[in-house]
Amino acid sequence: MTDNTTRLDHVVLWVRDPLAAADFYEKTVGLEPVRVSEFAAGEVPFPSVRVNDETLLDLMPLSTAERMTMLPGAAESAGHPVNHICLALSQTAFDALGARLADRSVPMSDVSHGSFGARGKATRSFYFRDPDGNVVEARHYD
Repeated sequence: MTDNTTRLDHVVLWVRDPLAAADFYEKTVGLEPVRVSEFAAGEVPFPSVRVNDETLLDLMPLSTAERMTMLPGAAESAGHPVNHICLALSQTAFDALGARLADRSVPMSDVSHGSFGARGKATRSFYFRDPDGNVVEARHYD
């Protein structure tokens, strides 16, 4: 890809068990796993899940947080969860995600209408937590 327009490349989520997190994001959320077998074999430091062709969620082992030394103070902030991430889905995928979460007894917030986001007002949205407590918002736009 040679288009250098600013885009979101990845978000790091700190997780206790990267394989369990990858399984949750694949089977419950519906995201494609990336480098899971390589992580399990000890060949790469973390697995990811693909949000779309350009964006990943990196599932970083919480045990590595203390080694984040890429800039001063990074170790002190590493491992702290983000407030939440938001996945914009099609209406069909949004409904399917809600059904999968319910099937797996994952608690969800009430559905809200008209919350503002990158594409304006969303038709519907709800929140849920992954197994590590990271908060995920799901939404769809008409």
